[in-house]
Amino acid sequence: MDKLRNQVISGKSIRLLQQNQYTFQVDLKLTKTEMRNRIEQFFDVKVAGTNSSRIKSKSRKRVNKLNIDYVNRKKLIVRLKKNYFIPLFLSQNH
Repeated sequence: MDKLRNQVISGKSIRLLQQNQYTFQVDLKLTKTEMRNRIEQFFDVKVAGTNSSRIKSKSRKRVNKLNIDYVNRKKLIVRLKKNYFIPLFLSQNH
């Protein structure tokens, strides 16, 4: 999936896994409905709800007085229906 950047692994996202909620970094142009449909089709799950938020870019100054702008990001939290899950890590026992 080209619009789904990656899964966010942080302290909060790990706590949300206990409530069957998954956090993704997504493309800025996607709507909640489009992302919901993509996740349902790609992972073969049923989505109960979505929450999204835009994370503003930060600008910092370097020693040479140039401003560096970081890229804006969009975060999506997906709540799945019962008995559905998205495997984050596949364990390989050899």
